[in-house]
Amino acid sequence: MSKKTPSKEEQDLFREAVQDVRPLQVEPRHEPPRHKPAPRPRQRELDEAAVLKEMLSDPVHPEELETGEELLFIRGGLQHKLVKKLRRGELAIEAELDLHGLFREQAREAVVGFLAECRQNRVRCVRIIHGKGHGSQQKRPVLKQYVNHWLQQRDEVLAFCSARPVDGGTGAIYLLLKRG
Repeated sequence: MSKKTPSKEEQDLFREAVQDVRPLQVEPRHEPPRHKPAPRPRQRELDEAAVLKEMLSDPVHPEELETGEELLFIRGGLQHKLVKKLRRGELAIEAELDLHGLFREQAREAVVGFLAECRQNRVRCVRIIHGKGHGSQQKRPVLKQYVNHWLQQRDEVLAFCSARPVDGGTGAIYLLLKRG
């Protein structure tokens, strides 16, 4: 469809109709300043999440990780008094992760996510329940061995030890993390 040009009469009629019209005197609009949110380094966050997941590698053979009944790991330079309190269960448990019923890969993801959440919330002392292996096919604590191996690879882990019997005994550990 083509546009029809107005005739001379229509143009004159329009001009006559709008001859008294004056432009409005409007003050310029002032938009309130918008506060932009602080930039988020999304790619760095994704990279860090990938690194955290990769940091928990599995041993070649779980048998290589055979542990005794009790677990104990202490990073060098930690005060003996603090380790003693951890082993006695005298430090307040701020968070807990229960791995019962999880398969190895699920447990690894749960541990990675839990440690990241603890770091984000500045949690210092936690308990991880890995179980005693009564439900496993081998009737031995498979996750216990993996958790022992995974945690020793993490820089934020200062120490961990088997819990007191009232807190799960050899089926759980107390874990001390670096300050935020």
